[in-house]
Amino acid sequence: MTGHLALLLIDLTGATGATGPAGPAGPAGAPNMDTWSLIAGASGVVMAVMAVLALMSFISWYIIGYKYFLLAQAQRESNKFLEAFWRSKDVESIHRVAQGLQRSPLSHLFLAGYGELTKLQATGTTKDRDGDLVNVERSLQRAQLKETTHLESHVPFLATCGSAAPFIGLFGTVWGILVSFQAIGAMKSASITIVAPRIAEALIATAIGLVAAIPAVMAYNFFVRRIQIMTAEMETFQKDFLNIVRRHFLT
Repeated sequence: MTGHLALLLIDLTGATGATGPAGPAGPAGAPNMDTWSLIAGASGVVMAVMAVLALMSFISWYIIGYKYFLLAQAQRESNKFLEAFWRSKDVESIHRVAQGLQRSPLSHLFLAGYGELTKLQATGTTKDRDGDLVNVERSLQRAQLKETTHLESHVPFLATCGSAAPFIGLFGTVWGILVSFQAIGAMKSASITIVAPRIAEALIATAIGLVAAIPAVMAYNFFVRRIQIMTAEMETFQKDFLNIVRRHFLT
């Protein structure tokens, strides 16, 4: 009886030691589930997907910063130009102000219209009033198309990133799950030790795709709205400029 009690105590002591400080922390050789370790240990395809998404995110943030400051400066200079345009009565002074505001699309429209009007007056071909007005209008439309194209540059990439990045990340997730199932089949074991790392790295690919897509979509909608407002301002200025030319210059 005493021998049986001693053996029971030994078993209990061994069991307690197995669940002591070293037990819950994980057995020796357990996989490291740290995020950076999972990224570093990802398969080649998943690693390539993560690299592509990281590059897309970097380019998107660069475009976001660049376009934000560009549009903000263009709006400030357009406001300065409109203030000078409606306050001054001297066309030459307006021309000098427009030349100093190179970021403003409105100043470029004025310079285009002013240049065409000066050309018509210099050649003395202002007899055909309607034809001359059409020439000035065409020069304004060409300048507006050029400025709109400049304002919209690089913005489509944000839309591409916002729509494609989640699918690229999903591809990495599907591939990671496929690899995990292949590992299960090869080792004939479905333990969490085998499945968890592959599933985790697959989900990281989807997370990176969402991180790249969400800011790109939000910035795209913001910039499109700002560009629409500036385009409407250019159309309004074009009409006002043509009315002034019609009343004061082509008479």
